[in-house]
Amino acid sequence: MSHSTGQRCPLCNSNDHQFYFKDKFRVYYSCLNCFLVFVPRRFHVSEVRERERYLEHNNDPSDDGYRNFLARIMGPLRERVAKGAKGLDFGCGPVTVLAEMLEDSGFEMEVYDPIFHERPEALKGEYDFVVSTEVLEHLSKPHSELDRLFSLLGHGGVLALMTRPLEEDVDFKTWHYKNDPTHICFYSEPVFEWISAEFNIGFTREGHDIFVFEKSK
Repeated sequence: MSHSTGQRCPLCNSNDHQFYFKDKFRVYYSCLNCFLVFVPRRFHVSEVRERERYLEHNNDPSDDGYRNFLARIMGPLRERVAKGAKGLDFGCGPVTVLAEMLEDSGFEMEVYDPIFHERPEALKGEYDFVVSTEVLEHLSKPHSELDRLFSLLGHGGVLALMTRPLEEDVDFKTWHYKNDPTHICFYSEPVFEWISAEFNIGFTREGHDIFVFEKSK
């Protein structure tokens, strides 16, 4: 049964959504139009708390486990983008490990993060590719941010995203990914298919948690 909460879906702007789940911290809704599962704005944490939470993450540049985690997104990029291409790491966080890894692989990189590397000039260029790892689930306005990222891509440009998908077999009650208070949007393959149609851009899923969009050449 659909339900109006006074808040529209942050991705498609529909007010046609239904109750999905409630825990002791917040409520979750499922959009009936684009299939996004989202947390209403009244439960979003402050920017101060958000920053504190990001600093709790173990993003040690010398941690092989972290580097291997990030490296998984580099394969799909290398298959699509020539060495020497110009890229942007959007939402890079406090340390720019992935950008450095991509530079070491022969790409020219810029970085942007609204909290730790707020460099507006980085959002004014044109890029061969944009990469964004573990960012999409934090965005309070995913449609406008995706629109901005797609607009940064030149012809044939690639947007590579990494986020943990909400699969049909996930037990949401015990799903650890929802427990991070800064995670406010949860995506599934149907959501990415909706995004592909909305922005008229090609979409491919690469493995479990990597989603690649390609502009036509």
